Amino acid sequence: MPSAISPQWQEKASGFFSSSGVKLKEAGQSAGTFVGEVAKDAKENATDVAGKVGSVVKSRWSLLQQPSTRHAVQERLISAAATTGMFIRKGYSGTKDKVTVGKTKVEEVAKKTAQKSKTLLTDIERWQKGVASTDVFGVPIEVTVWRQQSSRPIPHILVTCADCLILSGLNSLELFKTEGDKKVIQQLISVYNQDSNASLPEGINPVDIAALAKCYLASLPEPLTTFELYNEIRDARSRINVMRQILKKLPTVNYMALEFVTALLLRVSQKSLLNKMDARSLALEMAPIIMWQKGHRPEYCRQLWNQPAKPLSKNMDPSPNVNAWDMLDEEVEGGVDASSPIPLDDGSPIDFSAIEVVQCLIEHHNAIFTDANETVWR
Repeated sequence: MPSAISPQWQEKASGFFSSSGVKLKEAGQSAGTFVGEVAKDAKENATDVAGKVGSVVKSRWSLLQQPSTRHAVQERLISAAATTGMFIRKGYSGTKDKVTVGKTKVEEVAKKTAQKSKTLLTDIERWQKGVASTDVFGVPIEVTVWRQQSSRPIPHILVTCADCLILSGLNSLELFKTEGDKKVIQQLISVYNQDSNASLPEGINPVDIAALAKCYLASLPEPLTTFELYNEIRDARSRINVMRQILKKLPTVNYMALEFVTALLLRVSQKSLLNKMDARSLALEMAPIIMWQKGHRPEYCRQLWNQPAKPLSKNMDPSPNVNAWDMLDEEVEGGVDASSPIPLDDGSPIDFSAIEVVQCLIEHHNAIFTDANETVWR
Protein backbone atom coordinates (compact mmCIF):
# COMPACT_ATOMS: atom_id res chain seq x y z
CA MET A 1 0.00 0.00 0.00
CA PRO A 2 1.58 3.28 -1.08
CA SER A 3 2.79 5.48 1.64
CA ALA A 4 1.01 8.67 2.17
CA ILE A 5 3.15 11.84 1.36
CA SER A 6 2.35 14.88 3.27
CA PRO A 7 1.36 17.91 1.24
CA GLN A 8 4.19 19.87 2.94
CA TRP A 9 7.04 17.66 1.57
CA GLN A 10 5.44 17.46 -1.83
CA GLU A 11 5.46 21.24 -2.08
CA LYS A 12 9.13 21.43 -1.02
CA ALA A 13 10.26 18.92 -3.65
CA SER A 14 8.40 20.72 -6.42
CA GLY A 15 10.04 23.98 -5.38
CA PHE A 16 13.49 22.35 -5.29
CA PHE A 17 13.22 20.86 -8.75
CA SER A 18 11.82 24.08 -10.13
CA SER A 19 14.64 26.21 -8.72
CA SER A 20 17.25 23.64 -9.84
CA GLY A 21 16.07 23.79 -13.44
CA VAL A 22 16.22 27.54 -13.41
CA LYS A 23 19.78 27.49 -11.99
CA LEU A 24 20.95 24.92 -14.54
CA LYS A 25 19.54 27.02 -17.34
CA GLU A 26 21.29 30.10 -16.03
CA ALA A 27 24.58 28.20 -15.67
CA GLY A 28 24.36 26.95 -19.24
CA GLN A 29 23.69 30.44 -20.52
CA SER A 30 26.65 31.83 -18.51
CA ALA A 31 28.99 29.08 -19.77
CA GLY A 32 28.00 29.72 -23.36
CA THR A 33 28.54 33.41 -22.96
CA PHE A 34 31.98 32.85 -21.39
CA VAL A 35 33.11 30.45 -24.10
CA GLY A 36 31.95 32.86 -26.79
CA GLU A 37 33.85 35.69 -25.22
CA VAL A 38 37.00 33.56 -24.91
CA ALA A 39 36.79 32.51 -28.53
CA LYS A 40 36.19 36.07 -29.59
CA ASP A 41 39.21 37.29 -27.61
CA ALA A 42 41.41 34.51 -29.02
CA LYS A 43 40.35 35.38 -32.54
CA GLU A 44 41.03 39.02 -31.95
CA ASN A 45 44.46 38.22 -30.43
CA ALA A 46 45.43 35.98 -33.34
CA THR A 47 44.36 38.62 -35.82
CA ASP A 48 46.32 41.23 -33.92
CA VAL A 49 49.48 39.07 -33.79
CA ALA A 50 49.24 38.20 -37.46
CA GLY A 51 48.83 41.85 -38.26
CA LYS A 52 51.86 42.82 -36.21
CA VAL A 53 54.04 40.09 -37.78
CA GLY A 54 52.94 41.08 -41.24
CA SER A 55 53.65 44.73 -40.44
CA VAL A 56 57.16 43.88 -39.20
CA VAL A 57 57.91 41.72 -42.24
CA LYS A 58 56.56 44.36 -44.55
CA SER A 59 58.60 47.09 -42.89
CA ARG A 60 61.78 44.97 -43.01
CA TRP A 61 61.18 44.07 -46.62
CA SER A 62 60.60 47.72 -47.44
CA LEU A 63 63.83 48.52 -45.65
CA LEU A 64 65.71 45.91 -47.65
CA GLN A 65 64.24 47.27 -50.86
CA GLN A 66 65.74 50.70 -50.19
CA PRO A 67 68.96 51.31 -52.24
CA SER A 68 71.02 52.40 -49.24
CA THR A 69 70.09 49.32 -47.25
CA ARG A 70 70.67 46.99 -50.18
CA HIS A 71 74.05 48.59 -50.81
CA ALA A 72 74.99 48.21 -47.14
CA VAL A 73 74.01 44.55 -47.18
CA GLN A 74 76.00 43.99 -50.36
CA GLU A 75 79.04 45.69 -48.78
CA ARG A 76 78.68 43.48 -45.71
CA LEU A 77 78.45 40.41 -47.88
CA ILE A 78 81.47 41.51 -49.93
CA SER A 79 83.40 42.32 -46.74
CA ALA A 80 82.52 38.94 -45.27
CA ALA A 81 83.60 37.22 -48.48
CA ALA A 82 86.86 39.19 -48.55
CA THR A 83 87.55 38.37 -44.90
CA THR A 84 86.87 34.71 -45.56
CA GLY A 85 89.15 34.78 -48.59
CA MET A 86 91.89 36.47 -46.56
CA PHE A 87 91.69 33.80 -43.88
CA ILE A 88 91.80 31.11 -46.55
CA ARG A 89 94.82 32.73 -48.22
CA LYS A 90 96.59 33.10 -44.87
CA GLY A 91 95.87 29.50 -44.06
CA TYR A 92 97.14 28.41 -47.47
CA SER A 93 100.21 30.64 -47.20
CA GLY A 94 100.95 29.32 -43.71
CA THR A 95 100.51 25.78 -44.89
CA LYS A 96 102.75 26.50 -47.89
CA ASP A 97 105.42 28.03 -45.62
CA LYS A 98 105.23 25.04 -43.31
CA VAL A 99 105.53 22.72 -46.29
CA THR A 100 108.55 24.72 -47.53
CA VAL A 101 110.20 24.64 -44.10
CA GLY A 102 109.39 20.97 -43.79
CA LYS A 103 110.81 20.33 -47.24
CA THR A 104 113.99 22.23 -46.34
CA LYS A 105 114.37 20.29 -43.12
CA VAL A 106 113.78 17.05 -44.95
CA GLU A 107 116.43 18.01 -47.52
CA GLU A 108 118.88 18.92 -44.75
CA VAL A 109 118.25 15.67 -42.96
CA ALA A 110 118.56 13.80 -46.24
CA LYS A 111 121.83 15.58 -47.00
CA LYS A 112 123.24 14.79 -43.56
CA THR A 113 122.05 11.22 -43.84
CA ALA A 114 123.66 10.92 -47.26
CA GLN A 115 126.92 12.34 -45.90
CA LYS A 116 126.85 9.93 -42.97
CA SER A 117 126.06 7.10 -45.34
CA LYS A 118 128.95 8.17 -47.56
CA THR A 119 131.29 8.23 -44.57
CA LEU A 120 130.00 4.87 -43.43
CA LEU A 121 130.44 3.40 -46.89
CA THR A 122 133.94 4.88 -47.02
CA ASP A 123 134.79 3.23 -43.73
CA ILE A 124 133.30 -0.05 -44.95
CA GLU A 125 135.31 0.29 -48.16
CA ARG A 126 138.44 0.91 -46.13
CA TRP A 127 138.03 -2.24 -44.10
CA GLN A 128 137.05 -4.31 -47.15
CA LYS A 129 139.67 -3.01 -49.59
CA GLY A 130 142.28 -1.76 -47.18
CA VAL A 131 142.12 1.89 -48.31
CA ALA A 132 139.61 4.71 -48.53
CA SER A 133 139.39 7.86 -50.65
CA THR A 134 141.14 10.01 -48.02
CA ASP A 135 143.60 7.43 -46.72
CA VAL A 136 147.33 7.99 -46.71
CA PHE A 137 148.38 4.70 -45.18
CA GLY A 138 148.19 1.71 -47.50
CA VAL A 139 147.85 3.91 -50.59
CA PRO A 140 150.43 4.01 -53.45
CA ILE A 141 152.81 6.88 -52.90
CA GLU A 142 152.09 8.42 -56.31
CA VAL A 143 148.37 8.57 -55.48
CA THR A 144 149.05 10.35 -52.19
CA VAL A 145 151.31 12.90 -53.89
CA TRP A 146 148.76 13.45 -56.67
CA ARG A 147 146.00 14.12 -54.13
CA GLN A 148 148.14 16.72 -52.37
CA GLN A 149 148.28 18.85 -55.52
CA SER A 150 151.59 20.23 -54.30
CA SER A 151 154.64 21.22 -56.30
CA ARG A 152 156.77 19.08 -53.98
CA PRO A 153 156.49 15.40 -55.00
CA ILE A 154 156.93 14.07 -51.46
CA PRO A 155 154.10 12.91 -49.17
CA HIS A 156 153.20 15.60 -46.68
CA ILE A 157 153.34 13.19 -43.76
CA LEU A 158 157.03 12.47 -44.44
CA VAL A 159 157.82 16.17 -44.72
CA THR A 160 156.00 16.95 -41.46
CA CYS A 161 157.72 14.14 -39.55
CA ALA A 162 161.15 15.06 -40.89
CA ASP A 163 160.75 18.77 -40.10
CA CYS A 164 159.77 17.99 -36.49
CA LEU A 165 162.68 15.60 -36.03
CA ILE A 166 165.22 18.01 -37.53
CA LEU A 167 163.88 20.80 -35.34
CA SER A 168 163.99 19.07 -31.98
CA GLY A 169 164.31 15.31 -32.21
CA LEU A 170 167.74 14.36 -33.54
CA ASN A 171 169.20 13.87 -30.07
CA SER A 172 166.52 11.39 -29.00
CA LEU A 173 168.02 8.09 -27.93
CA GLU A 174 167.78 5.23 -30.45
CA LEU A 175 165.62 7.19 -32.87
CA PHE A 176 163.87 4.92 -35.44
CA LYS A 177 164.62 1.94 -33.20
CA THR A 178 162.90 2.55 -29.87
CA GLU A 179 159.31 1.35 -29.70
CA GLY A 180 156.82 4.18 -29.90
CA ASP A 181 153.63 4.70 -27.93
CA LYS A 182 151.23 2.39 -29.73
CA LYS A 183 148.16 4.39 -28.74
CA VAL A 184 149.61 7.70 -29.95
CA ILE A 185 150.81 6.23 -33.23
CA GLN A 186 147.45 4.66 -33.97
CA GLN A 187 145.68 7.95 -33.29
CA LEU A 188 148.09 9.86 -35.55
CA ILE A 189 147.48 7.34 -38.32
CA SER A 190 143.75 7.96 -37.97
CA VAL A 191 144.31 11.74 -38.16
CA TYR A 192 146.34 11.53 -41.37
CA ASN A 193 143.92 9.08 -42.96
CA GLN A 194 141.23 11.73 -42.52
CA ASP A 195 143.38 14.71 -43.53
CA SER A 196 146.59 14.10 -45.44
CA ASN A 197 147.67 17.71 -44.80
CA ALA A 198 147.24 17.53 -41.03
CA SER A 199 149.88 18.88 -38.67
CA LEU A 200 151.45 17.07 -35.76
CA PRO A 201 150.13 18.19 -32.36
CA GLU A 202 152.60 19.84 -30.05
CA GLY A 203 154.35 17.81 -27.41
CA ILE A 204 154.64 14.53 -29.30
CA ASN A 205 157.67 12.43 -28.46
CA PRO A 206 160.22 12.37 -31.34
CA VAL A 207 160.36 8.58 -30.99
CA ASP A 208 156.64 8.43 -31.85
CA ILE A 209 157.18 10.71 -34.85
CA ALA A 210 159.94 8.44 -36.18
CA ALA A 211 157.72 5.39 -35.62
CA LEU A 212 154.90 7.11 -37.53
CA ALA A 213 157.18 7.71 -40.52
CA LYS A 214 158.26 4.05 -40.42
CA CYS A 215 154.63 2.93 -40.31
CA TYR A 216 153.83 5.03 -43.36
CA LEU A 217 156.70 3.59 -45.39
CA ALA A 218 155.80 0.06 -44.28
CA SER A 219 152.19 0.58 -45.38
CA LEU A 220 153.07 1.35 -49.00
CA PRO A 221 151.90 -1.38 -51.42
CA GLU A 222 155.31 -1.19 -53.11
CA PRO A 223 158.65 -0.13 -51.59
CA LEU A 224 160.38 3.10 -52.55
CA THR A 225 162.94 1.08 -54.51
CA THR A 226 160.12 -0.72 -56.45
CA PHE A 227 159.89 -4.44 -57.16
CA GLU A 228 161.17 -4.01 -60.70
CA LEU A 229 164.53 -2.58 -59.69
CA TYR A 230 165.08 -4.74 -56.60
CA ASN A 231 167.70 -7.02 -58.17
CA GLU A 232 169.58 -4.23 -59.91
CA ILE A 233 169.75 -2.10 -56.77
CA ARG A 234 170.74 -5.10 -54.67
CA ASP A 235 173.55 -6.03 -57.03
CA ALA A 236 174.85 -2.46 -57.14
CA ARG A 237 175.22 -2.30 -53.37
CA SER A 238 178.22 -0.14 -52.54
CA ARG A 239 179.13 0.77 -56.11
CA ILE A 240 178.21 4.41 -55.95
CA ASN A 241 178.33 5.28 -59.65
CA VAL A 242 176.30 2.21 -60.65
CA MET A 243 173.80 2.89 -57.86
CA ARG A 244 173.39 6.49 -59.01
CA GLN A 245 172.50 5.39 -62.54
CA ILE A 246 170.11 2.66 -61.46
CA LEU A 247 168.21 4.94 -59.08
CA LYS A 248 167.54 7.32 -61.96
CA LYS A 249 165.27 4.62 -63.38
CA LEU A 250 162.90 5.03 -60.43
CA PRO A 251 159.65 6.98 -60.88
CA THR A 252 160.13 10.61 -59.93
CA VAL A 253 157.98 10.35 -56.80
CA ASN A 254 159.89 7.28 -55.56
CA TYR A 255 163.26 8.83 -56.35
CA MET A 256 162.47 12.10 -54.55
CA ALA A 257 161.00 10.32 -51.53
CA LEU A 258 164.00 7.97 -51.28
CA GLU A 259 166.37 10.94 -51.45
CA PHE A 260 164.35 12.75 -48.78
CA VAL A 261 164.21 9.80 -46.37
CA THR A 262 167.89 8.92 -46.69
CA ALA A 263 168.81 12.61 -46.24
CA LEU A 264 166.91 12.53 -42.95
CA LEU A 265 168.64 9.33 -41.91
CA LEU A 266 171.98 10.93 -42.73
CA ARG A 267 171.20 13.81 -40.37
CA VAL A 268 170.20 11.36 -37.65
CA SER A 269 173.44 9.40 -38.10
CA GLN A 270 175.43 12.62 -37.73
CA LYS A 271 174.12 12.83 -34.16
CA SER A 272 174.97 9.22 -33.37
CA LEU A 273 177.10 10.17 -30.35
CA LEU A 274 173.88 11.36 -28.71
CA ASN A 275 171.18 9.19 -30.20
CA LYS A 276 173.25 5.98 -30.56
CA MET A 277 172.06 5.47 -34.15
CA ASP A 278 174.84 5.37 -36.75
CA ALA A 279 174.34 4.54 -40.43
CA ARG A 280 174.58 0.78 -39.85
CA SER A 281 172.06 0.84 -36.99
CA LEU A 282 169.64 2.93 -39.04
CA ALA A 283 170.05 0.59 -42.02
CA LEU A 284 169.17 -2.41 -39.86
CA GLU A 285 165.92 -0.69 -38.83
CA MET A 286 164.95 0.95 -42.10
CA ALA A 287 166.05 -1.52 -44.80
CA PRO A 288 163.07 -3.89 -44.32
CA ILE A 289 160.61 -1.06 -44.99
CA ILE A 290 162.52 0.76 -47.76
CA MET A 291 163.50 -2.23 -49.88
CA TRP A 292 161.82 -5.63 -50.04
CA GLN A 293 161.02 -8.29 -52.58
CA LYS A 294 157.56 -8.91 -53.96
CA GLY A 295 155.62 -11.17 -51.61
CA HIS A 296 157.74 -10.14 -48.61
CA ARG A 297 155.87 -7.04 -47.52
CA PRO A 298 156.89 -6.00 -43.98
CA GLU A 299 154.35 -6.47 -41.20
CA TYR A 300 155.72 -3.53 -39.26
CA CYS A 301 152.85 -1.56 -37.70
CA ARG A 302 150.28 -3.30 -39.89
CA GLN A 303 148.02 -3.90 -36.89
CA LEU A 304 148.11 -0.15 -36.25
CA TRP A 305 147.39 1.43 -39.64
CA ASN A 306 144.82 -1.24 -40.47
CA GLN A 307 142.75 -0.58 -37.32
CA PRO A 308 140.39 2.31 -36.42
CA ALA A 309 141.38 4.61 -33.55
CA LYS A 310 139.77 7.12 -31.26
CA PRO A 311 140.39 10.88 -31.78
CA LEU A 312 143.78 12.18 -30.75
CA SER A 313 143.82 13.72 -27.28
CA LYS A 314 145.37 17.12 -26.73
CA ASN A 315 147.64 15.89 -23.95
CA MET A 316 149.96 13.43 -25.64
CA ASP A 317 152.03 12.66 -22.54
CA PRO A 318 150.67 9.62 -20.69
CA SER A 319 150.55 9.69 -16.92
CA PRO A 320 153.88 8.53 -15.43
CA ASN A 321 151.99 6.08 -13.22
CA VAL A 322 150.11 4.45 -16.10
CA ASN A 323 151.50 1.99 -18.60
CA ALA A 324 150.74 3.24 -22.13
CA TRP A 325 150.32 -0.31 -23.43
CA ASP A 326 147.79 -1.08 -20.68
CA MET A 327 145.82 2.04 -21.64
CA LEU A 328 145.48 0.73 -25.18
CA ASP A 329 144.44 -2.76 -24.12
CA GLU A 330 140.72 -1.97 -24.02
CA GLU A 331 140.71 0.11 -27.22
CA VAL A 332 142.23 -2.18 -29.82
CA GLU A 333 139.88 -4.70 -31.40
CA GLY A 334 140.18 -7.59 -33.79
CA GLY A 335 142.22 -9.81 -31.53
CA VAL A 336 145.34 -7.63 -31.63
CA ASP A 337 147.39 -7.90 -28.48
CA ALA A 338 147.58 -4.27 -27.42
CA SER A 339 150.15 -4.95 -24.73
CA SER A 340 152.67 -6.40 -27.17
CA PRO A 341 155.42 -4.09 -28.47
CA ILE A 342 155.57 -2.89 -32.03
CA PRO A 343 157.42 -5.63 -33.91
CA LEU A 344 160.77 -4.59 -35.29
CA ASP A 345 160.57 -7.27 -37.99
CA ASP A 346 158.07 -9.79 -39.28
CA GLY A 347 160.12 -12.85 -38.56
CA SER A 348 161.28 -13.15 -42.19
CA PRO A 349 164.91 -13.94 -43.00
CA ILE A 350 167.10 -10.87 -42.75
CA ASP A 351 167.89 -9.34 -46.14
CA PHE A 352 171.51 -8.35 -45.63
CA SER A 353 171.73 -7.08 -49.20
CA ALA A 354 168.99 -4.55 -48.54
CA ILE A 355 170.72 -3.49 -45.34
CA GLU A 356 173.95 -2.86 -47.24
CA VAL A 357 172.06 -0.86 -49.89
CA VAL A 358 170.38 1.40 -47.33
CA GLN A 359 173.62 1.87 -45.42
CA CYS A 360 175.27 2.90 -48.66
CA LEU A 361 172.47 5.37 -49.46
CA ILE A 362 172.90 6.95 -46.02
CA GLU A 363 176.66 7.14 -45.91
CA HIS A 364 177.08 8.25 -49.54
CA HIS A 365 173.84 10.18 -49.87
CA ASN A 366 175.32 13.37 -51.30
CA ALA A 367 177.41 11.51 -53.88
CA ILE A 368 174.56 9.28 -55.05
CA PHE A 369 171.89 11.95 -55.29
CA THR A 370 174.01 14.70 -56.82
CA ASP A 371 171.61 15.23 -59.73
CA ALA A 372 168.60 15.59 -57.44
CA ASN A 373 167.33 18.68 -55.72
CA GLU A 374 168.96 17.57 -52.53
CA THR A 375 167.09 18.13 -49.32
CA VAL A 376 168.65 20.89 -47.27
CA TRP A 377 167.57 21.77 -43.75
CA ARG A 378 168.71 24.82 -41.92
